Amino acid sequence: MAQDLEVAILFADVVGSTQLYDKFGDTKASETVALCLDVMKDATHNYNGTVIKTIGDEVMSTFATVDDAMGAAVMMQSRISSESRQTGRIPVSIRVGCHFGPVVQEQNDIFGAAVHTANRMTSQAKSRQIVISGETVERMSPKLREQTRQIDVATVRGKMDEVALYELLWNPEEATSMLPTIEWENRERNASNMVLSFRDQTVEVSDKRKSVNIGRADDNDLVVKGNLISRIHAKVELRRGKFILVDQSTNGTFLQNVQGEETFIRRDSTELKDEGTIGLGRAEEPGGSLAIHFKALD
Repeated sequence: MAQDLEVAILFADVVGSTQLYDKFGDTKASETVALCLDVMKDATHNYNGTVIKTIGDEVMSTFATVDDAMGAAVMMQSRISSESRQTGRIPVSIRVGCHFGPVVQEQNDIFGAAVHTANRMTSQAKSRQIVISGETVERMSPKLREQTRQIDVATVRGKMDEVALYELLWNPEEATSMLPTIEWENRERNASNMVLSFRDQTVEVSDKRKSVNIGRADDNDLVVKGNLISRIHAKVELRRGKFILVDQSTNGTFLQNVQGEETFIRRDSTELKDEGTIGLGRAEEPGGSLAIHFKALD
């Protein structure tokens, strides 16, 4: 039976595991990854957490409190950092992301928007970092909160507003100095709107709708059918007043501005400016049968 809970969801994964296999071979790399997973699971249990599942080189755990989750995250980072420096060990590092929120538990798994947000925190983290959402910081004890700093903002699937990203300084002497106050939340923006048009479909990216998906699947915001087009091919996001085209496809995305300059991206992103044409899977001239027209409005 499904059960509604509020928990701290933590993801931890090995950074650059593919390169480990290429450089050190399958046996040594798999042993190293397995040791990292053991540390992640041990740290979870030490701080009263539950290991939900392991996925390749990643562990997903839940905790009743944010402080417990952060205690486990610090233990993971400290132990793996220390052990990887030992003679004969393969140098390895991990990244950790965490978010506190409501989930639905079914059998041995959890679901919900909070899980996506936690995973997004992990994807934003760099090697040896612990990244958490602003909502999660608010649930920390005052002493632990003093060890955090805001580092960025990010868009998250299913959320209209950007999410504040914080770093927990688990090893303060290695932290890069930052200005003590950066007004991320209240900074003034001059973001305009961008209109995307394909045949009789029109969608708008703005402060009210910060992200739109494009692809051949019917549940996209802009549906474009074609044999070179992926189900969820690309998206356009508003990030800090800029419109960013993000390719998520197999065949890539082609961009042409009104000056005729062309850009190709695949599994990458680029900024959209002024006006132009987007082609999914192949280049499209303005007015082409599968051309998407974009235009920034003041």
